[in-house]
Amino acid sequence: MSAISRKICLIGDFGVGKTSLIRQYVDRQFSDTYLSTVGVKISRKLVQIFNAESPANQEIQLIIWDIEGSNKFKSVASSYFQGAKGAIIVGDLTQQETLNHITEHIDNFLLINPHASIFIALNKSDLIEVEYLEKLKKPYQFENKNQVLSTYLTSAKTGKNVDEIFQFLAHKLI
Repeated sequence: MSAISRKICLIGDFGVGKTSLIRQYVDRQFSDTYLSTVGVKISRKLVQIFNAESPANQEIQLIIWDIEGSNKFKSVASSYFQGAKGAIIVGDLTQQETLNHITEHIDNFLLINPHASIFIALNKSDLIEVEYLEKLKKPYQFENKNQVLSTYLTSAKTGKNVDEIFQFLAHKLI
C-alpha cells in the first residue's frame, strides 16, 4: 500500500508558533529560542489513518508548508497556498492582534483553495489561566465558514492538542 500525499499550510502572523507546532508534531521537540521562518519551510510526516470501516489502515504523507508570517510577505504568501488541501491557521492567545487576523488568513487561503479543510490553532494556551481558555476560544469557532472544521487550544511547548489537530486534519484529507 502506498501513501497518498497531501499538502497543508500553517498560516498565521509572525511569532504565533507555527514552526514550534510543526517541530512538536514532526520531531517531538520544543525550543524557547525563536527562529524566524524566511519564506517557506517544508516538513513531512507519514501518518497512519485508522478506519473503522476498513480492515487496512491508510497512510497519508503530510507535506507541511510553514509559511512566513511577516506583513511584507503577505503578497507572495498566497502563491504558496496553491495545491493545498488543508490549513491550520494559528493565532497566539497572548497577542490579541494575531487573533484579530485569523479571519483574514482564512479568507486569503480560501480564495486560492475554496474546498480545502481548515482547523484553527489558538496557540500558547499554556500561558493562559485555565479558567479563561474556553471564554477566549468562543469567538474563534467560525460556524459561519463551512470549511473551518474546528478550533483547538494548543501549546507547542506542552504538546497540548498538537497531535490531535494534525491527526484530524489528516483524517479529513483521505
